Amino acid sequence: MEPPATSHTMTERDNDITATVVRERKRLVNFIRRRIRDPEDAEDILQDVFQEFVQAYRLPAPIEQASAWLFRAARNRIVDRFRKKREEPLADLPAGEEESSGEYRLDLALPAHDAGPEALYARAVLLKALQGALDELPANQREVFIAHELEGRSFKDMVAESGVALNTLLARKRYAVLHLRARLQSIYDELGI
Repeated sequence: MEPPATSHTMTERDNDITATVVRERKRLVNFIRRRIRDPEDAEDILQDVFQEFVQAYRLPAPIEQASAWLFRAARNRIVDRFRKKREEPLADLPAGEEESSGEYRLDLALPAHDAGPEALYARAVLLKALQGALDELPANQREVFIAHELEGRSFKDMVAESGVALNTLLARKRYAVLHLRARLQSIYDELGI
């Protein structure tokens, strides 16, 4: 049994939580707002994610990569919100980021995290399969997919940072999405989702 946390330990954890929230808030807000129309809904999701983060961070098992954890949690909340409201993701992206006919979007449908043991199992299987499928991608495709879909970075920023042409980045993401869709379809079929 682990000894109770001292006030010193809790203060360190609270400082870590605060530093992470301050560091990631802007990117996380941009990530959520690109996918949620209603600013109030976007703020609700942001607050839910931060609340979940605080609770998870205080558990004995540490969160290894706080940034990745936050973006996964936000994506899961967004997917849950779309499933409940049956809304479509935002279509008005900045110039040069068209995702016409959804060919550049994965729109991974994960079972809700609070939908019972079968849904939790399905969610775990899908997340494991997604990680495996991401690991199979060439590094350049994986990096573009993760940067855009999971970290919420814009193609414009990626072009500026990498010097790689926009069309090349779009093509890399498209190939990644096609691979992930094909790879995950059998899992969806097996789970009956």
